[in-house]
Amino acid sequence: QVQLVESGGGLVQPGGSLRLSCAASGSTLSIYEVGWYRQAPGKARELVAAITGGTTNVADSVKGRFTISRDNAKNTVYLQMNSLKPEDTAVYYCHGRDFLNDYWGQGTQVTVSS
Repeated sequence: QVQLVESGGGLVQPGGSLRLSCAASGSTLSIYEVGWYRQAPGKARELVAAITGGTTNVADSVKGRFTISRDNAKNTVYLQMNSLKPEDTAVYYCHGRDFLNDYWGQGTQVTVSS
């Protein structure tokens, strides 16, 4: 089993920045994919960015503004979000996948508003 705990959400003005963190614990060696999803009110959950092996995938809507990275020594995945827009407002979820299961964090709220 793997446990994922997000942190770093909050309220930020348009154009501002936030960094989300996702700390993983448990059987993390089996994880081959980690990433971030988000879900805005009334909308489906969508992929923001993910790292699969050595490949990074970033949604077009955040490309050039958001960067995903991982620190294997700390079992932590980060999402650096710059130039935030009101449409980035959502609950952001950390996600991990091994060959048997998908794992989700509890989510962290990001609100972009003036």
